[in-house]
Amino acid sequence: MASHSDTLVVFFGATAGANGGKLGSDEREIILLVWQIVDLHENKAGKLQKCLVKPDSLELTDECKEETGLTLEDVVKAKPLDKVLQQFQQSVSSELKCLGRSSYTLCVNSPLVIRQALHPEASKKNLVLPECFFSFVDVRKEFHKCCPGAGPVQELNLNSMLEYVGLPAVSDQLIGVKEVQDMVQLVLHLRTKPHDHDFSRVETVTYKFDSGACKTEMVNSETVIRARGLPWQSSDQDIARFFKGLSIAKGGVALCLNAQGRRNGEALVRFIDPEHRDLALQRHKHHMGSRYIEVYKATGEEFLKIAGGTSNEVAQFLSKENQVIIRMRGLPFTATSQEVLTFLGPESPVTDGTEGLLFVKYPDGRPTGDAFVLFSCEEYAQNALKKHKQILGKRYIELFRSTAAEVQQVLNRYMSTPLISTLPPSPIVPVPVLATPPFLPAASNTRDCVRLRGLPYTAGIEDILEFMGDHTVDIKPHGVHMVLNQQGRPSGDAFIQMKSSDKAFMVAQKCHKKTMKDRYVEVFQCSTEEMSIVLMGGTLNRSGLSPPPCKLPCLSPPTAYAAFPTPPALLSEAALYQPPLLAAPRPPQTTAHSPAHTLAYYPPHPHLYMNMNMNYTAYYPSPPVSPSTVGYFAAPPGAMAAAVAAQPHPAAAASTVLPQPGALVRMQGLPYNAGVKDLLSFFQGYQYAPDEYSSMVQMSEQARSLIQPKEWLCL
Repeated sequence: MASHSDTLVVFFGATAGANGGKLGSDEREIILLVWQIVDLHENKAGKLQKCLVKPDSLELTDECKEETGLTLEDVVKAKPLDKVLQQFQQSVSSELKCLGRSSYTLCVNSPLVIRQALHPEASKKNLVLPECFFSFVDVRKEFHKCCPGAGPVQELNLNSMLEYVGLPAVSDQLIGVKEVQDMVQLVLHLRTKPHDHDFSRVETVTYKFDSGACKTEMVNSETVIRARGLPWQSSDQDIARFFKGLSIAKGGVALCLNAQGRRNGEALVRFIDPEHRDLALQRHKHHMGSRYIEVYKATGEEFLKIAGGTSNEVAQFLSKENQVIIRMRGLPFTATSQEVLTFLGPESPVTDGTEGLLFVKYPDGRPTGDAFVLFSCEEYAQNALKKHKQILGKRYIELFRSTAAEVQQVLNRYMSTPLISTLPPSPIVPVPVLATPPFLPAASNTRDCVRLRGLPYTAGIEDILEFMGDHTVDIKPHGVHMVLNQQGRPSGDAFIQMKSSDKAFMVAQKCHKKTMKDRYVEVFQCSTEEMSIVLMGGTLNRSGLSPPPCKLPCLSPPTAYAAFPTPPALLSEAALYQPPLLAAPRPPQTTAHSPAHTLAYYPPHPHLYMNMNMNYTAYYPSPPVSPSTVGYFAAPPGAMAAAVAAQPHPAAAASTVLPQPGALVRMQGLPYNAGVKDLLSFFQGYQYAPDEYSSMVQMSEQARSLIQPKEWLCL
C-alpha cells in the first residue's frame, strides 16, 4: 500500500499474555484493539475507539490481568477477532468519509503488534486481513529520523520520546488509551515546525513468499535462522506461513535433507535484514499445527551450503519466475520425459513441456529415480499432487511440494560431495589414523562416568541438567551423551562424563531412582570404556558387558568401511575389514589360543559410532545441528582383501600400498549350509579373478572354524 501522509490511524493492540517488548512471543491471542485517526492535513485527531476481542482460548495470564486491568468476564462478552476487524474497517471508513479522505496508513509504536501478533494469529485462524494491515509506519523510526540525537531506535519508547521534545505524558491509566494518546501527541508535534515531518517511511508486510532461486552471493549470518521439528511433509510455503508477518528473502527457505535424501525436519531460513531475524527468534517453540518448532541462530555459510548451487543445469531449470516446483520420487529408471508428461496428464500441464522436467542423475549418468517438475500455477500443482502414489510402469510414484533450494541440494548431493558441513572429506588411500577430538578422552577403566537408564523419551539435555541439580557443575565440557536407537530415536539411556570418579560415585548415590517427568531414573557409575562400548552397539546390564560387533573378530566387510594402511607386520585379513568409522586396529596380542592367522581387534573410540547402529551423541553444550550429520568414509577400492589373503603371512608383505583390481561384493542372508560352489553358481555368468576365488575359499574355510553358525549370516 502506498504512503498517504494526509491521514494516519494510530493503532495499538494487547494480547492475553505478554505485552510491551515481548508482545507475540508467547503465541497468546489479541484481546484488545485501540485506534484513533489523525488528519495530518488539518493537524487534528479524531475520536478514540476501543474494542475488546474474544480469544478462542478463554484464559488470561496474571501478567496480562495486571497490565491491562481486564478480567476473563470482560473478554467473554466481546466479539471474535474477525468481527472486530470488520468493525475497525467500518469505523475508519466512515470517519474518513466525513473528513473527505479515502485512504490511510497505520501508525504503531512497535512493529510487534502487526508482525508478531496480528498476522500470525490471522494466519492460524485462516483470516484474510484487510489491505491496510500490510503497511504501516513506526513512530519510533519516524521520530529518530527527525531527532537522531534521541538515541538508537531500539532504545526509544513513548516516555523517552515525549521527554526529549518536552511533552507531558498522558495520565490515563487504561492500557491502550494512554499509548494511543501519547502517539497522537508525538505525531502532531512532528508535524509542526521545525520538523514538518511527512511520515513517508512506510514498512510493508509481504503478501506471499517468493520461492525463486537463491542468489549465491555472500549471505549475512545475522539474517539466517535454523528451524527444527518441522513436519516432514511441510513445504517452503508452510514455513513462510509459520513466519507470517516477517519478510523472508527470495528463495530464502532451504529444507535440509538427511543422508538418504529425505527431509530431516529442519530448514534454514534467510530474512531480509537482522531485525526480522531477531523477531523470528522470538517464535522459538511456537506451533505449526500440533508440533512446536525450535528456532535457533544459523550462519550464512550453512545456508549457502544447503541453498547455494553452482550447476548450470539447475540455474537454467530455476530461471523461470513464479513457478511451483513438485518433486517426484520412485520413478522407474527407464522412465522418459514423455512418459512422465503422460503420467501427469493434461489437467496438470508442465511448464514448457519437457524443458520443465529435471531428472536427477548420478555423475555417470545413471538415473536416481528422482525428478523435479515446474508448474505455472497452484491449480496445476494441486492436480499433480492428486497423483501421489499412483502407478507409473510397475512402480508407485511419490509427489511432494519442493523448493528451489531442495532442487539445488539434491542435485549437488548426487553430482558432487555431500553438503553437510560436519562431514569430513572422503579419505584417499593412504590416509592417516583419525585423531581423537580434544573434548573426548580415550577409553579407560577409570569409573568417572555415570549411566542414566529409563529416561523419558521426550527428555532433552536441559531436563538431564535439571535432574542432576547441583552436580551439574561437576560435568566435563561436552560430557552429556544422549544414546539413540537404530531408528535414530531416544533409547532412554544417556551417559555423563564427570570430572572425577568420586564425583561420579556421588551422583550415582544421590540421583539413583530420582524422578524425571513422572518416571524414576536409574543412575549407575561406569567407566569411559564401558560407555564407549555401549555407544558403539554393545550392551551393559546385570549379566555383564557384551562387546559390540566391532570387538569381535571381523572376517567379512560391513556395509561401509575405511581402509587404513597399517604396518605390514600387523596387516591381516581381518585388518582390512574394519567396522565403519573405526581407526586402525590395535596390535594383536599373541596367546596360546591364537589361530594361524592373527586376528585384529578394534578398541572402542568414544568419538566414533557405527553406522549400522546409528548411534548419535549430542554433546553438551554444543549448538544444535542435524542428527544426520554423522561422519563417514568411502568404501576402499575392491579386492584388497583378496590381495592380502593371498600372501602367506602378513610379515611377508613388502609394501603398504595394496593392489586394487576388481571390486569386492558383500552378501547377506546366505543359507547356513551354503558353500563356495553355491556362491559360484549364484554368480554364474560373471567374471572373477582366480586369485579372488582362492581367497574366497581360504577365508570361507577359516570363517567356518572361527564363527558360530548364528554369525555365519554376516559373511
